[in-house]
Amino acid sequence: MRLLLSLFTFAAIAAPQSSPPLRLRKTIPLPDVQGRIDHMSLDASNGRLFVAALGNNTVEVIDIEKGERIHTIPNLREPQGVLYLPDNNRLYVANGEDGTLRLFDGLSYKPLKTVKLGNDADNLRFDVKGKHVYVGYGAGALAVMSEDGTTLAEIPLDGHPESFQLENNGKRIFVNVPRTRKVAVTDRTTSSVVSTWSTDGALSNYPMALDEADHRLFIVCRLPARLVVLDTITGKPVGNFPVVGDSDDIFYDQARKRVYAIGGEGAVSVFQQDDPDHYREIAKITTEKGARTGFFSAERGELFVAVRSTDPRPAEIRVYAVD
Repeated sequence: MRLLLSLFTFAAIAAPQSSPPLRLRKTIPLPDVQGRIDHMSLDASNGRLFVAALGNNTVEVIDIEKGERIHTIPNLREPQGVLYLPDNNRLYVANGEDGTLRLFDGLSYKPLKTVKLGNDADNLRFDVKGKHVYVGYGAGALAVMSEDGTTLAEIPLDGHPESFQLENNGKRIFVNVPRTRKVAVTDRTTSSVVSTWSTDGALSNYPMALDEADHRLFIVCRLPARLVVLDTITGKPVGNFPVVGDSDDIFYDQARKRVYAIGGEGAVSVFQQDDPDHYREIAKITTEKGARTGFFSAERGELFVAVRSTDPRPAEIRVYAVD
């Protein structure tokens, strides 16, 4: 009996312990940055993170390895979306208050151009093949821009677009339109809506991510807080799961088959994709209340989470290693 107990104890010690899927690697303070923090973009080659500090009317530029802010772009008007393109070394900033898209040199941060779109310029995406910048704005439209900021076309929608995702190997754009409680599917060759999909009974669909290889679209709704998984071939739901509340960013990790939903409730919900039809929440990583935006870098294997300032703690960016 004593021998069996000893063997059992050894086996328990030797057995591998499961580690959390996200591990806090560092915290980067942002002194004097006040208010809400919105979306981010990454210069992967040079390790720079661009952060839209909406409530501070600035874009903060962070050196990830040094763990410090290296520049501030001031005098913006509620920056919401930010996009860095390495090929032309341009930084694009969408401003909600004045409805502008502003272009900056990516190294000197010198302003290059301001384009007036309409009210509430918001999310930004880049079409790698077509070399077009897409901007969601106004009461319902996606603006199609050239890289130099020339407006080429407009895709009308019946409500303000929140997060949207572009197919890399197709011509569709999937758009969250929370006002009309649906996903609009657009054709970017005809600049038109070709279909609309239900969010499976949940409302306030804001963040979105795409698994193009497996034909799955991930949407987080806030009322109630649910992760909805849609089949992009049929438009039908294949999953509906409880998720962290007040989410504003969600990302799909292709290499690890995981979904990361960042929520202002104060956590990151991590789901494992066992196969395209089956998902399970494997962790809920505690962050801070109000921390609902971030950025996932597949190249670096890191998830960045924005934490707004609260007295006496300054705003910060938390860098999580993906394990």
